[in-house]
Amino acid sequence: MNVKPKLEMTRRLFVFAAPIGLAGCATTGGVPNLSAAFSGTYGDLEDNGVIIPGIDVSQIDGRFLRQDVEYSGRQPAGTIVIDTPNRNVYLVRSNRRATRYGCGVGRAGWEFKGGGFIGRTAVWPHWAPTSNMIAAMPERYGPVRGGMAGGINNPLGARALYLYRDGHETNYRIHGTNEPHTIGTAVSSGCIRMFNHDVIDLHKRVAPGARVVVIQSGSVMSA
Repeated sequence: MNVKPKLEMTRRLFVFAAPIGLAGCATTGGVPNLSAAFSGTYGDLEDNGVIIPGIDVSQIDGRFLRQDVEYSGRQPAGTIVIDTPNRNVYLVRSNRRATRYGCGVGRAGWEFKGGGFIGRTAVWPHWAPTSNMIAAMPERYGPVRGGMAGGINNPLGARALYLYRDGHETNYRIHGTNEPHTIGTAVSSGCIRMFNHDVIDLHKRVAPGARVVVIQSGSVMSA
């Protein structure tokens, strides 16, 4: 079910440090002079009545910015490949190319391996904390035990893509985030989180039924 809240938020820029100490990364260090190349991709964005603040990409490691890359793996076009160790999401395209996005990996993100498919999607999805989250941090999650409507402060961000396996929904999802500084890191909760700008782009390119392959080790090019 699509949720289209009418919220407003003061425009601002997120500036955050490049992630460090990530195991299995293909390159080291940031990529200089990226702000000009990506300013159109990560600027202020209005989406269904919600203002998503622009992101200052000059301080972000280039591995986690959306870009076109070569793909020599065996998955067909339209497949989403999640490279958990390297914190990247790939959307395979034709002609041995892919769109690569950065992601953050939550606790649930490490628990799934192999294949599945997108069973449903949501625009500005509703979110509710689990009973375990409420028990662990009642002062934080108790007040929202009934859930939160979609919006800029919702932990699931602008979109959610729900993974199914064997015809049943799993607890695994790809979603946006209201904490963009966590992209490229391992986080304590959630599944696979992306910049809101990127999860909107991914959502536009796929539909329910799209195949998903989750890699917990090895090379994305062998998937």
